Amino acid sequence: MSVHAKKQLGQHFLVDDNILGVIGRLAALDPGDIVLEIGPGLGVLTRYLADHVSHVHAIELDRSLAPRLADLDARPNVHLHFGDALALDLAALEPAPRKLVANLPYNVATPIVVESLDGLPTVERWCVMVQREVADRFFASPSTKAYGAVSVLLQLVTERVGFHPVSRNVFRPRPNVDSALVAFARRELPPDYPRVKQVVEAAFAHRRKTLPNSLELAGLADRDRAGAALETIGRDPGIRAEALPPQAFVALAHALT
Repeated sequence: MSVHAKKQLGQHFLVDDNILGVIGRLAALDPGDIVLEIGPGLGVLTRYLADHVSHVHAIELDRSLAPRLADLDARPNVHLHFGDALALDLAALEPAPRKLVANLPYNVATPIVVESLDGLPTVERWCVMVQREVADRFFASPSTKAYGAVSVLLQLVTERVGFHPVSRNVFRPRPNVDSALVAFARRELPPDYPRVKQVVEAAFAHRRKTLPNSLELAGLADRDRAGAALETIGRDPGIRAEALPPQAFVALAHALT
């Protein structure tokens, strides 16, 4: 049965088995692991995971792929869920996943990772295949073009433990962009993380503006209050969000409160 990737779903199917060992190493797979995979596609990674871990939850949006994934239903340690990973209650999965290992669909990779930081508290390690540009954003340094809200949130909650560039030839159709595997492990959530997340996202909502202006335009705090909060934490009120290191956003959220 021929299957065609759907561009609107950001599909690029993993077809090369040679990359699987790298994924297994970066994910630090263990026979007792419970893994969440989002976007199994043709099931190449799913079958590898099922051979190496205790249980796999595979979330697939595209129901037309069901025939290509039918053999997975016969595996007692694989649970195939059809639906939108951003809409499903993944925190209710049983058994609860300890790792997120996936070739993420291009168009939802960033929101899936960001929402999993606090939305999936049982996940201790991530190993995700994403566009190289997205991978570079994840752990970008302040005052660089790639640094943004996702950089701050990931660096507050996790630490990078692995990175591997990926050839375009491991996918079908072959994408026009480079990809990379990124592995990161959980640290403790900062205090009052929902508030910190709100401040971070508002700060970068208008990244060309000064941080107080961006917070005001996002409706989070008026400019004077935001400027005073920055002075409280020893920062220039004229600073832009991209110049503020991750931990400073925790202090800023506290000062604004």
